[in-house]
Amino acid sequence: MTTKGDSIMVLEMVVCSVAALFVLFFSSLLFFCRRRSRPPEPADLTLLRSYPVVGNLPHFVKNRHRLLEWVTELVAASPTATVTVAPFVFTASSANVEHVTKANFGNYPKGDADVATLHDFLGRGIFNSNGADWKSQRKTASFEFNTRSLRAFVLDKARRELVGRLLPLLNRASRSGDVVDLQDVLERFAFDNICSLVFGMDPKCLGGGSEEGERFFHAFDRAAHLSIERMNWPFAWMWKLQKWLGVGAERCLRESMSIVHDVIEKAVKARRSTPIKSDMGSDFLSRFAADGANSDEYVRDILISFVLAGRDTTPSALTWFFWLLSSRPDVVNRIREEVKRIRSRRQPGNDGEEAATFTLEELREMAYVHAAISESLRLYPPVPLLPRVSAEEDETPDGARVRKGWTVMYNAYAIARREGVWGADCGEFRPERWLDEEGVFRPKSPFVFPVFHAGPRMCLGKDMAYIQMKALVAGILERFNVEVAEERRQPRHLLTFTMRMEGGLPVRVKAIEGV
Repeated sequence: MTTKGDSIMVLEMVVCSVAALFVLFFSSLLFFCRRRSRPPEPADLTLLRSYPVVGNLPHFVKNRHRLLEWVTELVAASPTATVTVAPFVFTASSANVEHVTKANFGNYPKGDADVATLHDFLGRGIFNSNGADWKSQRKTASFEFNTRSLRAFVLDKARRELVGRLLPLLNRASRSGDVVDLQDVLERFAFDNICSLVFGMDPKCLGGGSEEGERFFHAFDRAAHLSIERMNWPFAWMWKLQKWLGVGAERCLRESMSIVHDVIEKAVKARRSTPIKSDMGSDFLSRFAADGANSDEYVRDILISFVLAGRDTTPSALTWFFWLLSSRPDVVNRIREEVKRIRSRRQPGNDGEEAATFTLEELREMAYVHAAISESLRLYPPVPLLPRVSAEEDETPDGARVRKGWTVMYNAYAIARREGVWGADCGEFRPERWLDEEGVFRPKSPFVFPVFHAGPRMCLGKDMAYIQMKALVAGILERFNVEVAEERRQPRHLLTFTMRMEGGLPVRVKAIEGV
């Protein structure tokens, strides 16, 4: 007699076998077609050869595990920096970025297929919504993000996590000589910090003092990863079949989401039942829960989006930043000189957390730190590819035709490597390109630096992100030398919601004497 477990195993094998057969079929078809047709000349790369019946699907199947590299190669070979691979238009044209994100914003919402794919994880949150839902959340969030009180709140939370957990952890690693995965450390720091900011919960992931927090941390990570993995299936019905059967990755996603929802729903219910006191209400939950018209489920979706944004972007950005610094002692020295100069202006007598970190005004003065972080973001943007779906037929400024329902995907990673935009040294890590002759930071147009996106959907947390990153960079480099333990000329990346470093970033830290 077969058991329920045996039946589930059989169903999982069937689903995986079907998927494998599809991949094998399309790979074989691609090989057959390539043998029968001459490869396209470089000039023809602006429009790849489409195959009978299956169209461009073989190209996507073949390159599904190297999407960023493939798209970057295509746009680099195009004279217009735009490539049509129907139903996609890939672009690294700044004019096209402006067209999609601002000039013709109304025609390029998030696609229904992408929204459906991420709905189980993000629900109706701001990163997975269009229309009225998006406008409502954007309006509320925009007001809150532009207040000085929130920026002070963000810095206070970052300061507490830095002084209370991160610096002591690095001190212990310095004394023991242990190798630490800096990417994991930064992700835990960010998760503690963003959960405290968003709904007043401290998971204590960096300190290792909370079993529930650790469980929440891993469940959130699995849910995010598995939600994005759905997009690797050639057809949406494949993951939907797994979901309907309750097997494989979809079973794991359901279990992870159950943990995530349980933690956040408890926080929402607790806040709803607690009267707001004068010393409460600074976190995002208090701000969105104050509107009684928002259901608990809707507030939960909003909070998940904010946790995702704070958890993934800054750790990804700083991991690549510290890897770049490992081969640039000159940049490290200039950062330390700037930090030392700013600290020397302080009045004597300061103590406590503020003495160990920096004020908002001091962080704002760190022009070179700001430039170095921006230059790292330019070369390794946390979100290198961003898709938008055309609601109606359109034409981009460089003449590419976009049919209704097609996806236009702009490539921030490729834009950073265009000589026509950034100069002959575009591939170099050179913070000075962001400073004028007097050392003042000069921001670039978001259409040539779309790291925080552009137009109406431009990232509201940009200032928050810079506050956190500058506080971390200044606090760490003032006290420690950070040495990459494994020499890697060019680490591989993993594309989930952000561009993470495959294998993490193993480092050794050494405390600087006299600090």
